[in-house]
Amino acid sequence: MMTFLEFEKPIAELEGKIRDLRSFAPSGGVDVSSEISQLEGKLSRLLKETYSELTPHQKTLVARHPERPHTCTIINHLMEDFTPLAGDRAFGEDAALVGGLARFRGEACVVMGHEKGSDTASRLTHNFGMARPEGYRKAIRLMDLADQFGLPVITFVDTPGAYPGIGAEERGQAEAIARSTDRCLSLSVPICTTIVGEGGSGGAVALAAANRVLMMEHAIYSVISPEGCASILWRTAEKAPEAAAALRITASDLLTLGVIDTVISEPLGGAHRDAERAMNMVGDAVEQALRDMAGIDGRTLRRLRREKFLAMGDKALPSEGLF
Repeated sequence: MMTFLEFEKPIAELEGKIRDLRSFAPSGGVDVSSEISQLEGKLSRLLKETYSELTPHQKTLVARHPERPHTCTIINHLMEDFTPLAGDRAFGEDAALVGGLARFRGEACVVMGHEKGSDTASRLTHNFGMARPEGYRKAIRLMDLADQFGLPVITFVDTPGAYPGIGAEERGQAEAIARSTDRCLSLSVPICTTIVGEGGSGGAVALAAANRVLMMEHAIYSVISPEGCASILWRTAEKAPEAAAALRITASDLLTLGVIDTVISEPLGGAHRDAERAMNMVGDAVEQALRDMAGIDGRTLRRLRREKFLAMGDKALPSEGLF
């Protein structure tokens, strides 16, 4: 059964009524098709109304929905002949960041991304998508491979941030993130990033310093989580809704600011309601982005990438009443 978020309670109640009517119909001997049709119409209108007016905090909850398609699911759906590559050739393997060689709609590529996991066991295995230094050094190794063989790089971002543990810091977390970001910027092949869930801090940017940055409609992308921001500014995580609004973390705000290039629409009610369709929409957007970059030489790709990131901050949004 689908997991419903707090603000989706009216939706859950309607779906429950529809489910009850459908289960009653075969045994009750009463035609309830018209009632079901009316409730389905009401459900569609309620979904549209609810999801067209989501607050930044509600979008954060949707971005973290446990049934939202994660990187491994997206790779398995969109890629063919995926061959995972493990290890950073320095310390070890990091399951929080998966990647390897694949074919995307007939073309060879290097693909990688953060993986959060889908249940308790896999979340622990993948460390909730929070990569350690060896994960980012593995990303660098994969990007080196892409550059060597002239393969486009496709990345998927879904992380609350890089792992902040003592061991990660001792092994050079900040340096690994900086080097991964630098390697993105220095690539002579196209790199396309999609923010599919959470894009948190430098742990996200390390895979997202790309020629094309795409973002799913209900994903978030920020320098810090709303809860972390609220804890710093107001000394309480209960102010997370206010922090989410102040941080400008939504796809529409980031498109206006020039931080991302494209917003990928999601099925009505979020990607978790129709994961296959959502993943196909991501695939179409990535294919279009790579097609737009086809034929551009490496020097020009690097120059355009550099200019893109240097230009960020030129645009501004009204700041009245943020804090």
